Amino acid sequence: MIAQEVSDIVELAKLTTGDVAYRYDKSIALFFSGARKVLSTSLYNGGYHEDFTAVFNRDMTQGAGMPCEELASTYVESMRIVAQRIGLDPDRTTGMGTAAQMENVSIQSRSYKELTVTSIVTGGVETNGGRVGDPASYYKTVPKKCGTINIILVIDADLPPGILARALVTCTEAKTAALQELMAESRYSCGLATGSGTDQTIIVANTESPLYFEGAGKHSKLGELIGQSVMAAVKETLGKQSGLTPARQHNLLRRLRRFGITGDSLWHDYEERVHTVHLIKPRFLQILHEIGARPGVFALGVSYIHLYDEFLWGLLTEEETHTMGAHFLVEMARCADVPLPAAQQDGEDYMQAIAAFLVDSVCARAEELPEGGKI
Repeated sequence: MIAQEVSDIVELAKLTTGDVAYRYDKSIALFFSGARKVLSTSLYNGGYHEDFTAVFNRDMTQGAGMPCEELASTYVESMRIVAQRIGLDPDRTTGMGTAAQMENVSIQSRSYKELTVTSIVTGGVETNGGRVGDPASYYKTVPKKCGTINIILVIDADLPPGILARALVTCTEAKTAALQELMAESRYSCGLATGSGTDQTIIVANTESPLYFEGAGKHSKLGELIGQSVMAAVKETLGKQSGLTPARQHNLLRRLRRFGITGDSLWHDYEERVHTVHLIKPRFLQILHEIGARPGVFALGVSYIHLYDEFLWGLLTEEETHTMGAHFLVEMARCADVPLPAAQQDGEDYMQAIAAFLVDSVCARAEELPEGGKI
């Protein structure tokens, strides 16, 4: 094992509890300065404990694009080895493995009067984002996947065990709310992600604090601070790790991707149809992106998508969805300055209609433009 250089050890934060978080050896370890109550979802020393001395989060990847490192035959044994490697008592700690890089951590604190809540979060959802209720990939077998959105939530107050569990619920709701506001997609269905398939969370309460709370739900100030710190940290770490930001989500093709509509699929549709204009793929994609970037087109396009979501959730009828969807396509054509779309045929697939519109729009614009010309 390569010796850890002192220059590689970073003190990330000293919390109001007196606990200190360090980043070293592909890990973030939070060392406790006193007695703590810990609730962990990890397979490794998970559950409720009052005798832990630290908690940790570790990047288990072997390198960019490589699978997670297996230090032993089971995940629990691997995590015990990790705990020993980073200098922790393996019987008095709990930890989480992840495929996210520790350099992309976000640490966010929120305070009110004497109360402070701190979230230490790493994560990504580009490959493992999922929506609760998506088709499962296993029944009894434990999956050999690293955690994705991993949260260490530290509450500088004492809580009874049941309220620590309630804080876990509030924390999870906050993570899902952050994903919702980013319109993160599931990679296993056409739905919006509510988390990843392997998320893990550790909640820490300060047993020695004079503050004592018996509520951590959304009506409580503690619940408010949990929500604010977790949402901010989840958004920041996803921006660092996955590039998932509002700016990047302002792209019609990214938003259509969860329905199987991509630049490649649209190019395939173009190739299968007879057109008077012949384009090479780079030119096709260039015009496609330029159309999607025109003022009004993106806003109308995501509104078209949301109509379909409302239909899938049972909030709109099929007739309402198709009628208003056709209206949005007409308005998109006006904004893109292309011919109005053909009337939808009975039984035509709703999402395929926007795909056909985009292909036809590219062809229409290409016929008007000189080679290499801009829209």
